[in-house]
Amino acid sequence: MRYSLPLTGIAAALLLAGAAQANEALDVEIHKVSAEGTEESIGTIAIEHTDHGVLFTPSLSDLEPGVYGFHMHENASCDPAENEDGEMTAAQAAGGHYDPEETDTHQGPYGDGHLGDLPVLTVNEDGEANLPVLAPRLSMEDVLGRSLIIHEGGDTYDDEPHLGGGGARMACGVISSSLH
Repeated sequence: MRYSLPLTGIAAALLLAGAAQANEALDVEIHKVSAEGTEESIGTIAIEHTDHGVLFTPSLSDLEPGVYGFHMHENASCDPAENEDGEMTAAQAAGGHYDPEETDTHQGPYGDGHLGDLPVLTVNEDGEANLPVLAPRLSMEDVLGRSLIIHEGGDTYDDEPHLGGGGARMACGVISSSLH
């Protein structure tokens, strides 16, 4: 009997901690980008913690049907910047793919390469992306203060062609540095 009150308190604290973790979620506004800067919004991507990694749920429109490369980049910026050739490039200030372990390899969401390698985004015939994708190697702490980039073209999850063959940065969103 004397242990029931402390045990009840511990159980309640664990339940509240689990509920708080389950509510870890962010909404990221996604904008088209160009070498001139950020353009119109095309929707949002919800980011939330799951027991199996981080879930990215897009609610995007005004895109061409197809499959697009999708990555988390190291910097919280969608601004244009000069590339290595001195040319202004869309969302270049976002930096490279998030790669804290400095693997310098592109192996997709299930390999041992960049942690910022996410599953591809699929856009339906109506120009909408709404299929969630799971990044099993990420935590919510990893995503804070970063950016999401949608690349033209698909992704082979390989370094050949370079960075999985994804094309130019076409859309971007800045991830908040704190959970709401």
